[in-house]
Amino acid sequence: MNITTSNYGRNVMLKKILIVVAVLILLFLVIVAIQPSDFRITRSINIAAPADVVFAQVNDLHKMDTWSPWLELDPSAKKTYEGPPSGEGAAFAWAGNDQVGEGRLTITESHPYDLVRIRLDFIKPFATTNTAEFTFEPEGDQTAVTWSMFGKRPFLGKAISLFMDMDEMIGGNFEKGLANMKTIAEGAARN
Repeated sequence: MNITTSNYGRNVMLKKILIVVAVLILLFLVIVAIQPSDFRITRSINIAAPADVVFAQVNDLHKMDTWSPWLELDPSAKKTYEGPPSGEGAAFAWAGNDQVGEGRLTITESHPYDLVRIRLDFIKPFATTNTAEFTFEPEGDQTAVTWSMFGKRPFLGKAISLFMDMDEMIGGNFEKGLANMKTIAEGAARN
């Protein structure tokens, strides 16, 4: 075998490999691009407390320390509050470790004992803006609380969702936070 034939064979093989890699990359990009842009994660719980008691846990951002599952991940996270102590315009910013990242939440709507809507501006680990919503529905001597987060997934978010179940991951934290809130609100209702 001469050197020219050997180099030619290697070049042809290299070109074939590069074409296959390019096609795989293109296929991956197309699969990511066709993923839904919108997402919604929702969890609910029934709490044996009046709606006003449960509503106060969410409407006053200072109370979030007691039930938020994310603040448990970094108790030394830097926290700042702005605006009124509760209700529309109240804001909370945090900067913590890699598990909690950095961001800001602002109450954009507050309807007593019914709804709290929050704008979530995440800065780290990546910048995105979503909406969180808490609804409170009296059901006899209990309150049905629903915690939702929804928004648009950027391209990177779509790619991550192919490998990680965001509903399960974030939903699990919602479940933990709602369970914490239930303990606190039911304790407050008994007192």
